[in-house]
Amino acid sequence: MSQAEITDPVDPPAASAHSSASDRLGTEPIGKLILRFSIPAISGMIVNALYNVVDRIYVGRGVNEVALGGLSLTMPLITISMAFAMLFGVGSANMISIRLGQGRKHDAENALNHCLLLLVCIGFILMVFGLVFIEPILSILGAQEGSESINYARDYLKIIIYGQVFVTVGFGLSHCTRAQGFPAISMISMFLGAGMNMILDPIFIFGFGWGVKGAAWATIISQLASAVWLLCFNLGKKTVVRIRPRSFTFNWDIVMQILGFGSAQFLLQFIMSAVQLLYNTSMGWYGAAALGVDNGGDIALSGVNINMSITMMILMPIFGINQGAQPILGYNYGAKKFGRVKSAYSRAVIFATAFCVVGFIASEFFPHSMVRIFAPHGSDALFSFAPWAMRVMMIFLPLTGFQIVSANFFVVTGRPKMSIFLSMTRQCIALIPCILLFGKFWGLRGVVAATPVADAFSLILTSIMIFFELKKLNKKAAL
Repeated sequence: MSQAEITDPVDPPAASAHSSASDRLGTEPIGKLILRFSIPAISGMIVNALYNVVDRIYVGRGVNEVALGGLSLTMPLITISMAFAMLFGVGSANMISIRLGQGRKHDAENALNHCLLLLVCIGFILMVFGLVFIEPILSILGAQEGSESINYARDYLKIIIYGQVFVTVGFGLSHCTRAQGFPAISMISMFLGAGMNMILDPIFIFGFGWGVKGAAWATIISQLASAVWLLCFNLGKKTVVRIRPRSFTFNWDIVMQILGFGSAQFLLQFIMSAVQLLYNTSMGWYGAAALGVDNGGDIALSGVNINMSITMMILMPIFGINQGAQPILGYNYGAKKFGRVKSAYSRAVIFATAFCVVGFIASEFFPHSMVRIFAPHGSDALFSFAPWAMRVMMIFLPLTGFQIVSANFFVVTGRPKMSIFLSMTRQCIALIPCILLFGKFWGLRGVVAATPVADAFSLILTSIMIFFELKKLNKKAAL
């Protein structure tokens, strides 16, 4: 591919605008940049989380609390879909921001073009796989024999599977758009999708009486709208780098670089799927005996679904701060402005911690009110279990923002393996053994207690590793 084919001629004003969109990452005050990039990212992540949370609120109010358990059963599969979207989306975004910081626009554009191809391919693969193997998949989702939840899960999945391409393309391109210096465009795409979802959910669930099927249709239609918006923008001339189908040439080396940059987030999401599956199985198994009701397993599943939804809403701002800081960290690290890298990391940790403290206060002091948002007419068993579980699981929430930002920091500094390791610590190395061991000895209460124990272990380990990484960064900044 010739250089002429790669770079179209542009007017000087347009070139200047494109340059300033990325160059400001290395020149503007760090605090101003963090706010400018994080606020849209936070808004976008919260709105993106509303896809699932709004579905659960309407399903809990419009169907029943057992249907909430059915949606909980589908979460491992949805998380796997998001894992692949993050593998290619986050991987390409990291590559784009670093290459732009190095002045290598051609390589950044190649990453974007490869990203779209990979996102479309994996979306179709997931769709076909889901359609062919839906019944075997349902059999391993974690529901106990005779569970009513599995029927709701089947109704939801049979529709949501058709939207896999929309999920991967929309979510992946959102990261790439933000990495070019256009966080507001990503935010608009998420507002567009979630806004449609919030409008369509009550129409399909209450108006048409479609139940969980209505929630699924509302979700995939909304995700289609978001994906189309981002695709049109990245095909246009207002971007720093753009999608160019006619001049695209596939390159395995670029794919491997994208995989390297995105592997940490992918593995974290994939492990989260395994943890969700283990949680579902444990809740269904131990809940039947612990809650003292015939459908105790389904009630426990519903309680965990509510708690995960609330946790998601609390952590989405943290992930938004992480995503907002990533282009700033990546650009300045690529440009060898290490003082700015350290400053951006510190600000991101402070902002993330502030959000976590607010979420902790809400979950510890108002758990019953938060559960009623999802199940205003829930059973006594649900209101006995879910609020207590919320308080226990979120004991170490005030320090979670530090752990999330610090784990991602190692990707920027060129140590993705360390980032993977730290991410795995809570999601796999500590949490899964704790669930299995504590569940065996203390049943349902032990499964719930596994979360804060794993959090404490992860926080200690992350603190030690980030201390040494910052010492290295200080030495580079002093040179």
